[in-house]
Amino acid sequence: MSENEGMSSKATMIGVAGAGCGCMTLPAAAAGLIVLLIVFGGLGVLFAPIIALILFFGGGGGGDDVSPSDIDTDAVSESVQGDGKGELNPKTVPSHLADTIEDAGGICDAIGPVVIAAQIEHESSFNEDMLGPNGEKGISQLPPDKFEEFGEDEDDNDETSATDPKDSIMAQGRYMCSLAEKVKPLVDSGQAPEGQSVLDLALAAYDVGLKAVQDAKGLPESGAAQSYVITVRSLFPRFEGIGGAVSPSEFPTPPASES
Repeated sequence: MSENEGMSSKATMIGVAGAGCGCMTLPAAAAGLIVLLIVFGGLGVLFAPIIALILFFGGGGGGDDVSPSDIDTDAVSESVQGDGKGELNPKTVPSHLADTIEDAGGICDAIGPVVIAAQIEHESSFNEDMLGPNGEKGISQLPPDKFEEFGEDEDDNDETSATDPKDSIMAQGRYMCSLAEKVKPLVDSGQAPEGQSVLDLALAAYDVGLKAVQDAKGLPESGAAQSYVITVRSLFPRFEGIGGAVSPSEFPTPPASES
């Protein structure tokens, strides 16, 4: 079994849905399927239920009409099980943030721009003014203490703000790289179960906290941590442009000064 199999092999089963869905986030039915896959899923699960979801919700994103027959399931499988370092399709992110997402995904070798984009989609659907239930602000939904630690004034406007998307995204990149560095010993030493990668553990730590991952010596058994990893991974193909790009009209309108 390769490094990214195991947890990410289940994510493969929902990757086609992430690539083909034309909505900003996974539909409720697909989200429910994630839970079912966590409980019952495995290598024997077929792609058929996912293709059915695509047929039901419509393939492709935005103005790109993509039918199930147009989707390269092998490419989707490779993307979902990969390291998120594939080439970001700039059509899948707001144009005024594409360079920042690329920069955030280039801070360290462990995290690529596709990972950054997929997390943003899951966290806020690119809503720069998003407010979270525990004080999280902005497009990347970092906890306030983490933004304070990793946030910087990226656009030289003399203000470091979680609701400034560039500040938020670069802080996200730094935080993810910090998490990757701290969970890597678990993988390198063999403490983490076989098949769980540094990326998997870093994603889980972003969602449920580093301590939970360190205490579990791998992915926590909680549904929250596992579904976060699976859901973010399922979005990788979308941001690589596999199965159709997202129409820019589907993104929240940025402030006039940033458009």
